[in-house]
Amino acid sequence: MADQRTFAGLAWNTKGKVTRRERFLAEMNAVIPWDRLIQLIEPHYPKAGRGRQPLGLEKMLRIYFLQQWFDLSDPAAEDAIYDSESMRRFAGVELGEDKVPDETTILRFRHLLEKHDLPKAIFEEIGALLEEKGLVLKQGTIVDATIISAPSSTKNQTRSRDPEMRQTKKGNTWYFGMKVHVGTDKRGVVHSILTTDAAESDISQLPNLLHGQERELYGDRAYWRESDRQEWKARGDRYRVNRRGHPTAPVSDHWREINRSRSRVRARGEHGFHVVKRLWGFGKVRYRGLAKNTARVFTSFALANLYLLRRRLLPAGAECAL
Repeated sequence: MADQRTFAGLAWNTKGKVTRRERFLAEMNAVIPWDRLIQLIEPHYPKAGRGRQPLGLEKMLRIYFLQQWFDLSDPAAEDAIYDSESMRRFAGVELGEDKVPDETTILRFRHLLEKHDLPKAIFEEIGALLEEKGLVLKQGTIVDATIISAPSSTKNQTRSRDPEMRQTKKGNTWYFGMKVHVGTDKRGVVHSILTTDAAESDISQLPNLLHGQERELYGDRAYWRESDRQEWKARGDRYRVNRRGHPTAPVSDHWREINRSRSRVRARGEHGFHVVKRLWGFGKVRYRGLAKNTARVFTSFALANLYLLRRRLLPAGAECAL
């Protein structure tokens, strides 16, 4: 980005208030390992040739991350760069000096990442960084799942619902969509992710959410299985899954108190869901099919891990600014 700024940019520098969006973007800019992620993507990124010249990789990656944080479609991401000075600064775009990527360029970059399974690689690379810094706790895992809704209407061009999504009943309410299964450490940092249709049971994905070094397991009643409890006990490990009763043998008051105590730890596994679904608006799928939505899931939770640990990742006394 050029050092020379427009009059609007110069006026923005003298404003008296730092907005929450500006502060958030500055903090994320400081904790994202840009060099590592660019090296990860660069082998797959188009090289300059005689045809249309590709825009800078880092610029496109930054815009892709803005899409995750502010729940932006490809056209909305292009508009946001024009509309918001804080987003332009984060993306490294100066109006009048730099070319703003259009919606087709943004879409092609997203498809490039999906084609080469790079969102999962980004998640793993950020996980490796956190492990190197000693920020992932290995002794225990919390397992949980959440439903991401999909449109159930058939008023569309194909007159059908997404065939890769299914419905499930939770309580007295029916939901249609996909399910995200995660394994987190006891701080809530996500280390394992799987996606299925919403009808898939939580407990069926349990073995795939464990990293193998756990000495403790936490989960809600959907993960309770007596044979698993006996297996963990035989190994000398702690099975802290909330006990589930039966209509003929309900949970006693004693075990209800134990479940409540375990839930105080288990609740930390929902921190990532709160960030991704509530703060960043990923409560409903944007695309048809599991593959594209799974790519967004991996990217969102990779960034959520950095967001949850941003205070620990920022250097002591650091002041972030765009």
